[in-house]
Formats: sequence, structure tokens, C-alpha cells
Amino acid sequence: MSNFFEVKNATFQAGRNDKVNNVSFEIKNEGDVVCLLGPSGIGKTTILRSIAGLEKISKGSIFLKGSTLSSDKIHIEPENRNVALSFQENSLFPHHTVQKNILLGAENKKNSKKNINIEEIISLLNLNGILNKYPHQISAGEAQRASLARSLVSGPDLLLLDEPLSNIDQSFKEEIQVKLKQIIKNLKITTIIVTHDSYEAFYLGDYCGIILNNELKQYDEPYNVYHFPNSIEVVNFLNRGVLIPAKVSSPKSLENFELGTITGNFIKPYPIGKDVKLLIQPEDLEHDDKSNLKLNVVDKKFRGSNFIYTLKTGSDLLIPVFVHSHHIHQHEINDKFGIKKPIHIEHLVCF
Repeated sequence: MSNFFEVKNATFQAGRNDKVNNVSFEIKNEGDVVCLLGPSGIGKTTILRSIAGLEKISKGSIFLKGSTLSSDKIHIEPENRNVALSFQENSLFPHHTVQKNILLGAENKKNSKKNINIEEIISLLNLNGILNKYPHQISAGEAQRASLARSLVSGPDLLLLDEPLSNIDQSFKEEIQVKLKQIIKNLKITTIIVTHDSYEAFYLGDYCGIILNNELKQYDEPYNVYHFPNSIEVVNFLNRGVLIPAKVSSPKSLENFELGTITGNFIKPYPIGKDVKLLIQPEDLEHDDKSNLKLNVVDKKFRGSNFIYTLKTGSDLLIPVFVHSHHIHQHEINDKFGIKKPIHIEHLVCF
């Protein structure tokens, strides 16, 4: 069975520097969501524009439902792709009301077999109160949601979203994320989302692609991208842990001269005696006030349900540790913080 959507060995470029080389990834099932993560200016939007047909690719191929959309010899025009692209910036027609803008999307769904309930989408995205307003009369966040609604009601085979929630207030963003995922999954709209927010990508995406240094560095399920990053570059980009020096001491353990023995299961085998860098993420170490392994607290972040303490070792390593916010003993800067021993990390990710 062929993939629903596939990019094969494609090079995306718009300008001299905005280039992503030799990209390959697939979406196996209709209705799956892919999130593309990467720093600003790396070419994520160029990838979306090329998939939509607004840019041509110089190398490789793009396939949708078994048909070629783009290659070095074929270029299907945007209006013939049944692909909807919602831009980060306001792309509403200024001389039409919000309602008319949304209905323009519905007029384009003549080739769609999806059962789109326009009123339901308008309601889910909280747009009822602004339907009779014009784009210049609404906020950036409202315009972004209206543009999203217009794309959704067109019933595309493939929906492309460029930073779809970037202009939406944080207090409202999580609610919109839930509603967006609900709409996409209920209608089985295959979607590619560009975002710089890893939490958003991990929630919305069935798969995540990490784009760094003009390449697609990793493409996998969100759990695997987070817990099993395949390179130091991905570790540094996600910024969800630190790398500490260690020496492999057995098939299931390694040694750090300050933390001692650390046991677990290596993601890939290393010879005994090999010097490695071990990834430690905030949830890997456990707090224990009675432990004789104590480190200095140099920073403390409150995240609502938890604290992230940053601990400093004698060699100036900075190690993050997750502690539930209901933990009765809170620590302050310069306190001693105990680490439970022996240290066991289920998955040992090393480089």
C-alpha cells in the first residue's frame, strides 16, 4: 500500500540562503498530523509553499494519494492540488467580512468528499462574535483563527499550517490546540504544521520532523524525538536536558566521577571503557533529601504542576531535575539538593 503523502529526496529553496537539502519523509495514513520544528529562517515555510505549489522544487519529488505533485519535470498548479495553506500572517481578503472569507473556503471544496460542518468549525474556533467584522477590525489572533477556519472548511486532501497559533494568547492557545486537533482528527484531514513550539508539536503531531542546518535531522514519533534524539544537534535544539561525560563500565552501566554509577539500558551498544556523553533529562533523576549525593541549587523554575531545579556539580555541570510542585520540601537558591542513589535511567542515550 502506498503512502498517503510522500516527499522523496526533495530540495526546497527560496532565495540563496533559505534552503533545505535532500528531504525525505512520508505520511502513511490519511488524517495523520506531521509537525515540522526548527529555528526561524531555516526553510520550514519554504517547504510548505513548495508542497502547496507556490514554489518549484529543483530536485526530488512530492506525491499525494499516489499522484505526483512536483518533480524536476512535473509541477501541478496550486489550484489543482486540493491542498490548503494557512499562513502565519493575516491572509484574509480585506474587502470581505470574516464570514465571507470563511465561506470562500467552502466554495473551494467542490472536489472534497469530506462532510464539513461550517457552523461547527466557526463555533469551535470561537468566531461567532466577529463574523460581520472586516479583517482590519479584528485582532491578529482572531484573523489567524478565521484563516484557519477558511482552510478547514475547504475540505482539502492536505492541510498546511504555518505557525497557526503564534498570534493567539497563551491563556487561549491550549484550548484552541485541543479544538484544532479534534477537528483535524474527526474530519481525517491530513495536516502538516510548521511550528517553533516543541510542546505544541508533541501534542498535535503524530510525527515530528526536526530541521537544522539545512537538513531534516530526525523524523519520528514525538515520544522518540524527545526521549531518543539521534544527534547532539537535536538535543541542543530541544533544550530538554544536558550531556554529561561518562565512561561505559558494563553492558548496562556507566560511571560519572561526580554522580557515580548510572544503570539502565543503552539505546545502542558501546564497548566497555568507551568515553561517552550521556543525556540527562529533567525527569531522569529523583530527589531524595536523605541522599549523601548532594548538589547546589543555582536556579529554580516554577511550572505550575512542577518545579525544575538546576543543580551545579563541583565541575560546574548544570543538571536539571524535575520535582512535583506538591513536594513538601521546597529548595531555594544555594540550598543542598539530594539525588537518589543508585541512579537508574531506563534509557541510556549516549553520543
